[in-house]
Amino acid sequence: MNLKIIVIGLYVVLIYWLSLHFTFLDTLFFPTLGAFSFLFLTRSSTISEIGKVTLGAVISSGLGTLLHFLYPSPISLFVNVIITMWLINKFKWNAPPIVAVSLVPFFSHSPHQWAIPLSVCAALLGLMLVLYLVQVIESRRAQIYESKSTAV
Repeated sequence: MNLKIIVIGLYVVLIYWLSLHFTFLDTLFFPTLGAFSFLFLTRSSTISEIGKVTLGAVISSGLGTLLHFLYPSPISLFVNVIITMWLINKFKWNAPPIVAVSLVPFFSHSPHQWAIPLSVCAALLGLMLVLYLVQVIESRRAQIYESKSTAV
C-alpha cells in the first residue's frame, strides 16, 4: 500500500480525534478534508498550486462564514455558492471541494463559527506539511534503494 495513503488516513483520523476531544477545536474536522486529501494525493501539483487551492478554500470558508453570520438563510447560501464558483473560475483554482468547504458554516452548529476559516487553514496547511514530509521520506528512500542497487 502507498505510504501517502496511510499517512493521509492517519492525519485525517488525528484531526477527527482532536475535534472530538477538544471543544475549541470542534470546527477543525470537516468532511471535505478527505476530498482535499484525495485531490492533493492524486494530482501531481506543485506546492504553489496546492497553496493556491488552500488559499481558495480559506477565502471561500471565510465568505461562507461571513454570509451565514450576516443572514443565515437559503438566500445567503445561494449567494455563497454563486460567488465561490465565480472565484474558482476567476482564479482557476480548479478544486471542487472549495465549494463544499464554503458550505461548512451553513451546517456546522458550532458556537465557534468564526473559527471555521482558521480551522480550514490549519487543517489544509497541516495536510500540505504531511504530504511534503512524506514526499521527502519517499525521495530519500528511493535514493537509498538506488545507491544499494548500483553498489551491487
